Amino acid sequence: MKISASIYANQLKPLQQIVEELDALHIDMLHVDCVDDMRVFDDIRSIRQYSSTPIDLHIISATPEKYLPLIEELKIEYVSLQFEQLSAKPELPHLYGTKWGLCVQADTSISDYESWVSDFSFLLFMSTSPGISGGVFQKENFSAVNQLLGNFPKMQIHVDGGVTNEIAFVLRLMGVRAVVSGSYLMNQPSLGVGLMSLYKSGNTNSDLPLVDFCFPAKFLPVLKESECTFSTILQTIEVHRKGFVLITNQQSELTGVVTNADIRRALLGAKNNLREVTVDTLINRQPTTLQQSATLSQMIQLINELNFIILFLPVVDTNNKLVGAILLNHLTRV
Repeated sequence: MKISASIYANQLKPLQQIVEELDALHIDMLHVDCVDDMRVFDDIRSIRQYSSTPIDLHIISATPEKYLPLIEELKIEYVSLQFEQLSAKPELPHLYGTKWGLCVQADTSISDYESWVSDFSFLLFMSTSPGISGGVFQKENFSAVNQLLGNFPKMQIHVDGGVTNEIAFVLRLMGVRAVVSGSYLMNQPSLGVGLMSLYKSGNTNSDLPLVDFCFPAKFLPVLKESECTFSTILQTIEVHRKGFVLITNQQSELTGVVTNADIRRALLGAKNNLREVTVDTLINRQPTTLQQSATLSQMIQLINELNFIILFLPVVDTNNKLVGAILLNHLTRV
């Protein structure tokens, strides 16, 4: 996951000093908020003189088209437009090296902008008020981010607002591709300390329950026992491209999982007679799971105690009904 540092979150240091310190730490992007202010582009022009770090520009304006010549001139790498400010879908030119994003507020319905999404390269989810530093990330935002990830699986999701080290780790687990950090990063003893805490492997003392952020079952590859055949299992794994399928009964209770590794082991076990491979030989009836009430720190402890590698963890309720899953493969993305 990439980190985009909000450069205006610190008003105590000169801009050049902030950018040069961030560059020395190999920051991924420099986030610049433009609340309908042409002077922002003077800052970007100045930054271009001493930094080659990609600019992540967030434009909050009802008329963003007036900035197009400057965006092209300065070759700005990422430009997101605030949906709620726009009266109509903008005509976006193809600019070499520029990716266009659509920025949406937490309380805006997906149905309002769903038809716009295909015209953009990424979605920027605002978990706090746009252009205002120091907001707090509310746990309800995890559900909203999961809705974006589930509804737009091919779209890169970025998150801005209230991102701490704990929130950053959870968003990385969820599959978010980039986060913007302003107040949290700038208020650390040093930028290096702040950046390291955003990149490191989470807060092992976190009491955040898994139910708040696990990927919902409705977006996961799930088959009922009655639907399971060798063909449907393979097809479900292929379509969802997650490397597994979760098996439930008619009451939505988790009864097993099938992974690519389970299929391989079943085939190797019957290599002299593949007709012996049945659905029952494919299903792992004792998968490692976690209760929805388990915390992030308990999940990390469990992973560290296992003597084998896992790519996902099913999450169930007290009746063993499938709630969702934690997709650990997202942690490998850089």
